[in-house]
Amino acid sequence: QVQLVDTGGGSVQAGDSLRLTCAASGRTFRMYAMGWFRQAPGKERDFVAAITMSGGFTYYADSVKGRFTISRDNAKNTVYLQMNSLKAEDTAVYYCALETDIAELTTTRGYDYWGQGTQVTVSS
Repeated sequence: QVQLVDTGGGSVQAGDSLRLTCAASGRTFRMYAMGWFRQAPGKERDFVAAITMSGGFTYYADSVKGRFTISRDNAKNTVYLQMNSLKAEDTAVYYCALETDIAELTTTRGYDYWGQGTQVTVSS
């Protein structure tokens, strides 16, 4: 059984930074790509960023390119999302996810295991 625990959310001002952390257990973490998604109230869950097994490739939504950075530490079974220059429109619940279909890395269809989510609120 896979367990993903998301932490690091909070309430910040526009322009501030936050780092989200996702701790994984129950599977060989280094064998799977990982992703971050977010869901604002009344909206669908959207792709934010993904990282391949070794961390060699990363993918980002256009809305966060240049501001967010995804990384992973396979020795610690952990994936991170560094969020800089936060904007009010980044406000959402953020979820990490473990990939189960590498062909769908930037959609929710590619993931069967999800964290519980962590709230990020950015005030302008």
